[in-house]
Amino acid sequence: MSIAALNVTLREITAETVLPVVRLSVAEDQKGFVAPNAVSLAQALFAPEAWYRAIYVGDELAGFVMLEDESLRRPPPDKPGVGVWRFMIDARFQRLGIGRAALLGVIGHVRSKGLFDTLELSYVPGPGCPEPFYLSLGFRHTGRSDGQEIVLELPLRETPA
Repeated sequence: MSIAALNVTLREITAETVLPVVRLSVAEDQKGFVAPNAVSLAQALFAPEAWYRAIYVGDELAGFVMLEDESLRRPPPDKPGVGVWRFMIDARFQRLGIGRAALLGVIGHVRSKGLFDTLELSYVPGPGCPEPFYLSLGFRHTGRSDGQEIVLELPLRETPA
């Protein structure tokens, strides 16, 4: 099945969908790579730069993404940055192309704002980490780390491959 045929969308989280979003979970061996969605949503309450969405395949809830988008601050900085703060696909929906389609949607959203040179994200290294997935989407190593996490960036001004 092609990525386009998956019908992956990013939707606002509502009072009706917040609990199902909180109940999403990665596979047991991936839990050290991403915070639970309840923690992410709690952090978003106090972060004006948080942009977050539920990831759907058709009408099925499949994941969660949260960006740190400095252009949402009031006032925004002169040169705002953007990064993927959280990204997860529920264990039931992994290895089906949903994560790829969702992250491509996020990249499209960020590019459409026309404000950013790069999109950053970071990951915890280790067996089963998402590094190969991110590199396959065009992210590249920055040579920087954030605590124990490795920082990658995707150039946004270059034409996608």
